[in-house]
Amino acid sequence: MAVVSHLRALQALELAIRKGSLKAAAAELSITPAALGQRIRALEDYLGFDLLVRGRSGTRPTRELEAALAHLSAGFRELDTVARILDFQRVNEIHVSADTDWAELWLAPRLDAFKKDNPNTLFCINGVGEVPMRLGQVDCEVCFGPPDGDDADLLFHDYLLPLSSPVNTKRISSRPKDVRLEGFPLLHLDCYTSDGGGISWPEWIGEFGYRKTAPGLGIRYRKVMHALEAIYADSGFIICGLALVEPQIKTGQLEIPFPIEEGAWSRHAYQARFPLGAQRRESTDRFRRWLIDEAAATRSELDAAGVPKFG
Repeated sequence: MAVVSHLRALQALELAIRKGSLKAAAAELSITPAALGQRIRALEDYLGFDLLVRGRSGTRPTRELEAALAHLSAGFRELDTVARILDFQRVNEIHVSADTDWAELWLAPRLDAFKKDNPNTLFCINGVGEVPMRLGQVDCEVCFGPPDGDDADLLFHDYLLPLSSPVNTKRISSRPKDVRLEGFPLLHLDCYTSDGGGISWPEWIGEFGYRKTAPGLGIRYRKVMHALEAIYADSGFIICGLALVEPQIKTGQLEIPFPIEEGAWSRHAYQARFPLGAQRRESTDRFRRWLIDEAAATRSELDAAGVPKFG
């Protein structure tokens, strides 16, 4: 019973020895060094002798602790193994708050592959999914905005260019180059307006041509996925990110009607943030590593498609 009663103190003690300091051990447990020291002192008071020697060179065991140190370390290694086994067997939840275009167009087509390899992981994405929404905390947040450096995992910039349905690509193919888009509806996306590197229809037509009148006219959409419904219905042309719609390009729902060089890189990027507590969970860490790998694959696909180098 004494061992069980002082399990948290033994954990603090083992970490302090392994990490070499109370501060490092406290950070591992997400508590203050003072709180960790209190746990160890409670065990020392119970035993009636000191367990740690604190000096300039760090924290080391006393002679009394050295006799039990190997067993202490082995015991917590075994407990870690038990925790990993039990964690794998339980159902894990990952709550994601994300840019809706990214979630619907990029993440959704890929997520089944992750679930196949991790069948015990359930998702709630933007409040909807296999588990109820958890109030007040998310495990992963994905946004489209200026790169934030060390604070987030940068997934990818996107390459913006005109896209159309196969029907509309065929309709314009035989028209003279300078009026190829004349008379066709142009759909405008507001989600790129704050991106300094993004390109709108007036900018694109000013640089590449294909139309002489009213490049700024047309229906505006806040979200890519809403505008795509109009494209699928052969109702116009859109400028949007190629990485978001790469699956629809492969299936032939969308086509690139102009040379792929006639586009522009976004300065904003899709980036993911994982709170420190979420990163410590094995299921969330697996999802984070998978997300980074999938983003790298997307960048490689853009390279393979002949997109100009970012910069």
